[in-house]
Amino acid sequence: MDKILEPLFTPWKIGNVEIKNRIVLCPMGGTSLFGWMKPNHFDKESANFFLERAKNNVGLIIPGIAPLKDTICGRWLYQNKKMFKKLKTFMEEIHKTGAKLFIQLTAGFGRSFAITKSLELLLQNKFLGFLSKPFINASYLCASPSKLPSRWSEKVTCRALTRNEILELIYAFAKTSKLCKEAGVDGVEVHAVHEGYLLDQFTTKYTNFREDEYGGSFENRYRFPIQVVKAIKKLCGKDYPVSLRYSVVSKTKGFCQGAIPGESFVEVGRDLKESEKAVKYLEEAGYDMLNADNGTYDAWYWAHPPAYMPNNCNLKEVEHIKKFVNIPVVCAGKMDIDVGAKAVKENKIDAVGFARQFLTDPQWITKLLEDRKEDIQPCILCHNACFPMAHYKGVPNDEDFNDVVHMSRCALNPITMQSKKYKIIPTKKIKNIAVIGGGFGGMECARIASLRGHNVTIYEKSNQLGGVFISASAPSFKERDRALINWERRQIEKLHIKVNFNTEIHDLGEIQADEFIIATGSTPKHLDVKGSDLTIEAIEYLNGAEVGQNVAIIGGGLSGCEIAYDLILKGKNPIIIENKNDLMAVKGLCLANSSYLRDYFKYKNVPTYLESKVLEIRKNKILIEQNSKKLNINIDNVIVAIGYNPSPLCKESKNVHLVGDALKVGNLRTVIWRAWDVAMKL
Repeated sequence: MDKILEPLFTPWKIGNVEIKNRIVLCPMGGTSLFGWMKPNHFDKESANFFLERAKNNVGLIIPGIAPLKDTICGRWLYQNKKMFKKLKTFMEEIHKTGAKLFIQLTAGFGRSFAITKSLELLLQNKFLGFLSKPFINASYLCASPSKLPSRWSEKVTCRALTRNEILELIYAFAKTSKLCKEAGVDGVEVHAVHEGYLLDQFTTKYTNFREDEYGGSFENRYRFPIQVVKAIKKLCGKDYPVSLRYSVVSKTKGFCQGAIPGESFVEVGRDLKESEKAVKYLEEAGYDMLNADNGTYDAWYWAHPPAYMPNNCNLKEVEHIKKFVNIPVVCAGKMDIDVGAKAVKENKIDAVGFARQFLTDPQWITKLLEDRKEDIQPCILCHNACFPMAHYKGVPNDEDFNDVVHMSRCALNPITMQSKKYKIIPTKKIKNIAVIGGGFGGMECARIASLRGHNVTIYEKSNQLGGVFISASAPSFKERDRALINWERRQIEKLHIKVNFNTEIHDLGEIQADEFIIATGSTPKHLDVKGSDLTIEAIEYLNGAEVGQNVAIIGGGLSGCEIAYDLILKGKNPIIIENKNDLMAVKGLCLANSSYLRDYFKYKNVPTYLESKVLEIRKNKILIEQNSKKLNINIDNVIVAIGYNPSPLCKESKNVHLVGDALKVGNLRTVIWRAWDVAMKL
């Protein structure tokens, strides 16, 4: 193990509970041991997920949020005694590994509940809402401290929680915590004065307009979380550890308005001065640990950092508030492990929190201990499977129901939270498999087929593996993507998979194999306007094509917006032209990712022309139409980023299988999951 990391592998205590090392598996929605978006039960998939990571040297495990009251059918957790008996058996297995586990319990979501179109309808139509109430009580799920606008739907106003409902939740926190303690759970975490969830909404002025004892003064705004911990301690004993998920600073400018790193702004939520006072107050009430970062759902990218956010983005504020408490403080949020180790060594924090990396590679801590850092499959912060909750103008959470009920899966590792569906089973009949194309679809299909025991050969027309992802990973903020390419190449090399470089296959008759994998990718869509020959394709720009100072980007999807972001980082002046009513108006793109770019473009005053049509491109000018008005815009170059079309070598047949963009243009999740779907059946 690298000596720099040694401070992370020392014991520490939360109350009287000793943790063997300072790496915390932070909670992720969808990994609750009591299930997610279904009637509460002991969830075996989540249990297996955590047990595997416990066996791989994590110190403290905190499963994802467990709503005290079911999102479906509305049963309280404490009413299911059978579930806690199964939990007790599971905790015995966890403790055999030396790990400790806290259960995270949530009061709810308030205005942050990710409303889908169907829920939006129930909330708008009181009659339908009443009829559906026994199955799903949408009004309760979104209930907030006050009447507030939903984060996810411009059409919905969330009702205020009643005083009796608050008291019911406080009782449920205590009752459920007692059952957790009796089941051998090492502690509980209260969710949350954090990220703009329900308890946090009570504490911040911009979301709490109550006139009773739960609103107004500082003490009133923090009364709910204070009463929660006191109720837990009263029932479970003062020595039973209670952690608090906590946002140091809200980083919020207003409803649906986050603050970009480095931006000067007026904080409407919790600022650093209030946080200094709040952490002392919370500690005095009985909280034994702060599991901390920054942000709200209005500034979601602080708590769920995409690739664009700086590394260790929350560390400065978390280090600061540790000075004001005597309880341990954990910092999470795109943490660099070396930086985290240094902060622990200098006693600036007590432990380092990681989340999504545990989805991608369950063995990553073990690999660190064994000096195999290069074998760690890196998380690329895409949120394509763990949090594919998309939102754009006029559309609430645009998420497939299958994704709603199966959060915390992984785009890069299909086995995560899907172990029944995805697994590597040795083949009973060894075959010779030809993979045409060495992009991610081809590489991943080759890797899984080889792990199953097949003989695999990759035919790649260029001199390197990676395909279009090489170009896509070119921007400076894509270092994790570049690391992923290197990881994938290393796996191909370690498995001794034969690769024929500089070999373009035009006809399958050129080679012999039992099965053929077609992974020939896609080609850019053509812009059919006068002057299109003057444009630069997105892929050409990413491959290094020179551009001038003022650059028009046609296409405001993710590719176009990331190119605009890259241009700004290079000191250029982009403008974005998009025919839809919002940027990045697509399924599967997490709001944490898209809202960062939207907020960043506002911060940088990037000219954005929505609902616009390109009429003509001339040298140094582009003519567009917006709202029936024609605009002539001076530019130096035009980059086209309007998407791609599949480009398969041939059609599918009995022994010919299409993967990646050759089948359907998508993202790494669709590419990799399809590769597994094919490779598992060969």
